[in-house]
Amino acid sequence: MSLDAILSRIDDQLPNATERLLELLRIPSISTDPAYSEPCQHAADWLVADLQSIGINAEKRMTPGHPMVVGHVDGPGPHLLFYGHYDVQPVDPLSLWKSDPFDPKVEDTAAGKVIRGRGASDDKGQLMTFVEACRAYKDVTGALPCRITFFFEGEEESGSPSLIPFMTENAAELSADIALICDTSMVSPGVPSIASQLRGMLKDEFTLHGPRIDLHSGHYGGPGLNPLRELARIVASFHDDQGRVAVEGFYEGVHEVPDDLLRQWENSGFDEKTYLNSVGYTQPHGEQGYSTLVQQWARPTLEINGLWGGYQGAGSKTVIPAEAHCKLTCRLVGDMDPDALRHKVRAHVEARLSPDARVEWDNNLEGSKAAVMNTARPEFELARQALSDEWNRDAVLVGMGGSIPIAGFFKDILGLDSMLIGFANEDDAIHSPNEKYNIESFHKGMRSWARILDRLASS
Repeated sequence: MSLDAILSRIDDQLPNATERLLELLRIPSISTDPAYSEPCQHAADWLVADLQSIGINAEKRMTPGHPMVVGHVDGPGPHLLFYGHYDVQPVDPLSLWKSDPFDPKVEDTAAGKVIRGRGASDDKGQLMTFVEACRAYKDVTGALPCRITFFFEGEEESGSPSLIPFMTENAAELSADIALICDTSMVSPGVPSIASQLRGMLKDEFTLHGPRIDLHSGHYGGPGLNPLRELARIVASFHDDQGRVAVEGFYEGVHEVPDDLLRQWENSGFDEKTYLNSVGYTQPHGEQGYSTLVQQWARPTLEINGLWGGYQGAGSKTVIPAEAHCKLTCRLVGDMDPDALRHKVRAHVEARLSPDARVEWDNNLEGSKAAVMNTARPEFELARQALSDEWNRDAVLVGMGGSIPIAGFFKDILGLDSMLIGFANEDDAIHSPNEKYNIESFHKGMRSWARILDRLASS
């Protein structure tokens, strides 16, 4: 009966829970921009106060970057660690937003009510599904069902530079039986999903230098090496005509998907047409010979995230620029080593430089391996049952195309297996203008966590 009462409490308190989320979304906690350092502090303080309001011993913990929020509550049964992040991506380009990204609104859409604003889906809305489930549990029963550690980060969207040192220094405090992470999506609307694997990530950036200064394109056009043309040629060499990455040794450590897992994925409810059409595609454009789903979840990529150089102002300026710039990322799978891959990508670029061209690499290195979850743990089946009960359809184990390094860090530093359960939809426009989070995702996400907590605590 208590679970029914908790679920009813969540239903009754949905307006209040939504208002709390809107309040958190109004804080512009952009972690990558130093101009928003104070709002990041504010967001951490807000979360500390909110956790304390439901009886959790929470505090803000300072780091060389943005603070961590750590909270503890004792209880019987298993010890769970719940992770989320309160920082958000920049909002550029602001002109494409329908409304102020930090003045969130509840909107009516053809698909139902949504919360529109930066961080609504990634990750404040997801984080608060768990907090609100705990609030309802406490309101109804007077206590949480088990021992829980809350761990909220403020630098996930800017590479987590403080995370590993903090986790290493506080490993004993953060130890638990299993980590829960709510920063993922459902394979398709209404299909509850538990991540079985995540792609890793490698980031790099380089500048191609040519002439000593910008040159008059009439005086040097022809004999002069143009860094933008040089960059375009090299970038074009990254892939062949079949969409495969042409960097030598790129696919070392990549494994094919086992047939039994592939069959599970094919029956997961993924709709390729909806997935592609929702962002304006009519067909997949990746590595030929692999389905859209396998390309997204189980194949590595090399993507160009930014190219620029030369004159950017109004009108024209007839120059050969002195330099050109490129940002790239690779998504990793299987046993791919990010450090080894970085050397291969750089060697590919350097081997193709023309005389008088010079490359300068960024030294702010970021990279993480792919992660595979230990789905044999009994918690996964308990969570799957709980999700299936809430969503009235079987929950599925899925791959994830994104990279969430924290799962690997939990394993490597704390020895913790992770279970990733999220309620975002593919059309939530995370990292993009007009980000949103469905009210259904928020509401049923809270109810889902209440059911999961009840199952795990009773096991």
